[in-house]
Amino acid sequence: MASRPTTIRSIPIITPAEGVTEKMIRELVVTFYDRVLRDPELGPIFHEALSGRWNEHLAIMVDFWSSIALRTARYSGKPQAAHADMDLTPELFGRWLDLFGETAREILEPDVAEFFIGRAQRIAESLQIGLGIGPKALRLP
Repeated sequence: MASRPTTIRSIPIITPAEGVTEKMIRELVVTFYDRVLRDPELGPIFHEALSGRWNEHLAIMVDFWSSIALRTARYSGKPQAAHADMDLTPELFGRWLDLFGETAREILEPDVAEFFIGRAQRIAESLQIGLGIGPKALRLP
């Protein structure tokens, strides 16, 4: 009787992203959202949603990205709920991702930029699914 090889499923260990620092995260967030505010498509939406709360939002976004990149667990918000009342479309998510990618590639080392861009793409996809928009959104009949 021949023995069959055992397959062991490996569970990836989540570790902080190599080369990422809090300073990088803060620079990315501040630079990106400054560009968002000036963007003709995204600016009006974010101005309306966050009027008078920009400093608070920036701090939340730094905590969010720190939790993702460095596993600091500082972010405990609910992104779906935070975006539910915004008039978002797949095209606006595309614009957001383009601007985020441009910013990341401009100010970060290539491997660090690609880490953030990859995470941003997954986050945007998840948000669109949760908000019921975009090509992968779950639509019930």
